[in-house]
Amino acid sequence: MDYQELNYQNVATREEKAAVAFPALMRKVYVWMSMALVITGLTAWLVSHNQSLIQLIYGNQVAIWVLIIAELGLVIGLSAAIHKLSLPVATLMFVLYSVINGAVLSSIFLVFSVQSIGTVFFITAGTFAAMSLFGYFTKSDLTSMGKLLMMAVIGLIIATVVNLFVKSSGLDMIISYAGVLIFVGLTAYDTQKIKQMCVQAPDMGETMQKLALLGALSLYLDFINLFIYLLRIFGNRD
Repeated sequence: MDYQELNYQNVATREEKAAVAFPALMRKVYVWMSMALVITGLTAWLVSHNQSLIQLIYGNQVAIWVLIIAELGLVIGLSAAIHKLSLPVATLMFVLYSVINGAVLSSIFLVFSVQSIGTVFFITAGTFAAMSLFGYFTKSDLTSMGKLLMMAVIGLIIATVVNLFVKSSGLDMIISYAGVLIFVGLTAYDTQKIKQMCVQAPDMGETMQKLALLGALSLYLDFINLFIYLLRIFGNRD
């Protein structure tokens, strides 16, 4: 076997690995995202039905702030150190984040009716699926839109903090509608970004799987935020 034939086989092997890696990584993204949503939902429901845990979390401000800081620490740590972490450790951090987020979101079962939570969840799932499909199949480059949306997220956070002091119901509704629009757009943008990353994946190695895990985290956050803002608009309070 001469050098040219060996080189051709190596190229073919790389191309075959890449062809197999793309759909496999995309599946992993959505499987991980779905897993995290299930964990968050179950945790929120279980915590909401345990008076001791509810009292522990919401009985004093220290506990809820500890959970929120832990969430931020996990997201920042996972994003910043993804290349240094092993895949099992990164996955464990994602699962832990899902559990903590479920505990924080358990209050929705105390504020909103179960029926409205279920209805809004299905509305969110349908909206998310439509925008994710759009981001996957569109030929348009959504990069510039993504940058604008990220700036809008910062504005949304600032407006939310301001309204904690102003306590304006009108501003609260504006924030909710703006949040829906922003995370609908981010769902499409993040999906396209993840697809582009997976298309360029040379194989199914641990490095690419860890990046796919980050992609799952991005879509998970888009879904959760979209759900929360839709719930604030359409949810029926008990």
